[in-house]
Amino acid sequence: MKLTPRIKFIISVIFIGAFMRLIPHWPNFTPIAAIALFGGASLQKKHLAFAIPLIAMFVSDLIIGFHSYMAAVYISFAIVVMLGRVLANRVNIKTVAITSITASVIFFLITNFAAWLASPIYAKDFAGLMQSYVAGLAFFNDGAYGISFFVNDIISGLVFNGVFFGSLYFAQKRIPAIAKI
Repeated sequence: MKLTPRIKFIISVIFIGAFMRLIPHWPNFTPIAAIALFGGASLQKKHLAFAIPLIAMFVSDLIIGFHSYMAAVYISFAIVVMLGRVLANRVNIKTVAITSITASVIFFLITNFAAWLASPIYAKDFAGLMQSYVAGLAFFNDGAYGISFFVNDIISGLVFNGVFFGSLYFAQKRIPAIAKI
């Protein structure tokens, strides 16, 4: 694999994003989904589009630690990389914003489904599933940690995707070698 200036730049952005998970932040105000979406949309080679963001997340998880719902997090992450692959040829402010919000909703649905499935506090029926989603919407909704887990995730996705995609856009304008695919 030839590490072009473009690939080096994109990998650097992804690993900087993963590092940002290690500094203090509001709950769910991290660049997790943005890392996946940006990697999927920006890395041309399919194996790199999945591997680089997943490796970056795994490395940061080695430091942060793992929890019982990690499989759901990584499944969500892989689906968001696929969304990025679909987005790749249509990157603009509108499509990135819509896909970013979609990524947050996917993450919310999958991880709260996993919580419903694994937790004994929810009945294993449709009502129990809906209860887990409602609980997920309200989780940490006291204002001390942002608005809520779900809204923090949406806002952080929009912010970090803006920073990631914006940095690539401006870097391509200033450094022609980064624009080359």
